[in-house]
Amino acid sequence: MHIEQLRDFCIAKKGVTEHFPFDESTLVFKVMDKMFLLTGLNNWEKGESKVNLKCNPEKAIELREEYEGIIAGFYMNKKHWNTVSINSSDVPDNFVKELINHSYDLVVSGLTKKLQKELEEL
Repeated sequence: MHIEQLRDFCIAKKGVTEHFPFDESTLVFKVMDKMFLLTGLNNWEKGESKVNLKCNPEKAIELREEYEGIIAGFYMNKKHWNTVSINSSDVPDNFVKELINHSYDLVVSGLTKKLQKELEEL
């Protein structure tokens, strides 16, 4: 997966925007202004394609035990975030997309009813 493919997949989701809230190289995707994915563009340029994704706490632990390419979220709350290595790990692209969907869905489920309704109406 290339960064353009990652961006296209994320931005196609309903209510998603992209931002650089921390610096010029940390790309963040948000749904209704809540983060569900972030990635360092500098890492992609070095061939170290990684993303941080929100994850259900129990599932996060299971994934870390099953996949070498999934570790506790780097610079994130390790209970709720995983860092997923892409391309050079044992995590296939289709599964990365499933994990992105899981992260997006988790964030959407945590939105207020008002924001969920706004999202549905987009």
